[in-house]
Amino acid sequence: MRYAGVAVAVAGVLVAAGAISYSVAEDGGSGVEPPAAGSADAGFARDMAVHHQQAVEMSYIVRDRTDDEDVRRLAYDIAQTQANQRGMMLGWLDLWGLPKVSSDEPMSWMGMAGMADGKDGALMPGMATNTEMKKLGTLNGKQAEIFYLQLMTDHHQGGIHMAQGCVDKCTVGVEKRLAQGMVDAQRSEIQLMTDMLEERGAAPRP
Repeated sequence: MRYAGVAVAVAGVLVAAGAISYSVAEDGGSGVEPPAAGSADAGFARDMAVHHQQAVEMSYIVRDRTDDEDVRRLAYDIAQTQANQRGMMLGWLDLWGLPKVSSDEPMSWMGMAGMADGKDGALMPGMATNTEMKKLGTLNGKQAEIFYLQLMTDHHQGGIHMAQGCVDKCTVGVEKRLAQGMVDAQRSEIQLMTDMLEERGAAPRP
């Protein structure tokens, strides 16, 4: 089953996440200078925590709107993985003594402030609008599955763009490795979701 391979990859990311959290904690206690508030490391941690939170919310919504086991398993794994990673990133900000919010525009740390207009709740590329989130909560069965898979594909594409920005610009080695893991895992999930959409007579949104 195609899903099994992605599940194994997700499990690997979770194991790596625990090791990364430990490594960052060790670095934080070894006298290494923490990143600055305006650094790519801090900006990525703040922005991706927000981005991940919406994916978690979206995934729990669809689990209540369908009985399809493949979609429910995918949604559960995305929710668990991204909640875990979100907790790590917020923990790093605490460890570094940095605020979890900033007056800087989202993605300004990668020189791309203003890429999303922020209207209707879409603060960063790939994020669903408030209207789309409400719509997801009104659909059931196949309609809910298709709309979720389309929204999450968009969400992953935006997340990959941000994670690649950290790979290119972050200076904390373990954070860069986590970001690369996000890129790899979410690309795999996009392919899986494209296949699942095709099985349902649909396709990713243009």
